[in-house]
Amino acid sequence: MAGDMFDRFSAFFTGDTVFLDGTAFPLGQLTTDVLNLDGEVLREIDRRVNNFISDVWTLLQEEKTDNAARSTQERLNAVWNLVFDLPVYRSLHLDTETARNLFPDLLSDRAKWLEVLDVDSEGHRMFEEFLSGLEYFAESLRNFRGQLDGMLELYFEPLSRRSADSYAKGYTVYFTETAAAGELFFPEQEFEQRFSVQLCFVPMAHPTEARKVFLAEKLEFGYLSHFLYTEFYRGLMAGNAPRRCHNCGRYFLLTNGYHTCYCNNIAPGETKRTCRKVGAHRKANHPQGLSPAGVEYRKVYNRLKARKQRGKISKEEWNTFVSQAQKVLDMAERGELSDQEMRKRFCAF
Repeated sequence: MAGDMFDRFSAFFTGDTVFLDGTAFPLGQLTTDVLNLDGEVLREIDRRVNNFISDVWTLLQEEKTDNAARSTQERLNAVWNLVFDLPVYRSLHLDTETARNLFPDLLSDRAKWLEVLDVDSEGHRMFEEFLSGLEYFAESLRNFRGQLDGMLELYFEPLSRRSADSYAKGYTVYFTETAAAGELFFPEQEFEQRFSVQLCFVPMAHPTEARKVFLAEKLEFGYLSHFLYTEFYRGLMAGNAPRRCHNCGRYFLLTNGYHTCYCNNIAPGETKRTCRKVGAHRKANHPQGLSPAGVEYRKVYNRLKARKQRGKISKEEWNTFVSQAQKVLDMAERGELSDQEMRKRFCAF
């Protein structure tokens, strides 16, 4: 039922590639796309989910009518409009028709409807699981983005080489320090990167070469964030990692062996030239290899990290402040803030 229509899907991994319903992506690309999401999209998902949750309890407890079901479905469809357009989801062949008619269909099937209302039934358990997944969905992506942003900025950005071996060394330092900090501040919680998935090995037809097959790992995920962590870490093992462009501030996928710090997108304020073409001149003026905004952002990030480790701010405050600081960085890199205004905003953190 509802739990099967959301946040549960399969992906196929082989070599340095992941396949989503037949579409191939280099490992790390989908993580990069999620890192580049506008934080406002996640906040809007939260707002729409809250509106939907309010309606659904009214439907279950008070107004069990066709009109109430249609109203609740409209609220849910407003959530789907954003969720199904996110990276990963837009490459999956999801049963969106069923998802967009969930409540009218439930209300028209008395047996299923009574099962949802029965708090001791499997149907009710699955329905609550579905609602919980929606409520935590945007927060899980914020946590994922916050963790990777810190890891990439503080542990991978200083690396002199870009390869699977270098990333393994950078991750070792990150893992060791994070685990040590966890033991100090949260002794009851062991730091680990472990996710529950279903795994099987299957033959796959090559997407472009006729009669050619290869062996792939089919992994079934119950959460989008678990897929993203898996794709990110498998990318590191293949030598691929997202990197923040030193010119525009957006992430791009750096593949094995390459060490450029600029993306190949059109640079802010340009019509033809890419960040890769214009960034070298700007970088040369800053000995740390960062833009002025990048230098200030790193200071703010380190300051916030220290506060979180000392218990001065909560995890929720940490995620909020880092997200706000990233927004200031993005605005500055797009040329929307003067250096003076940029420094003033960063000083407020």
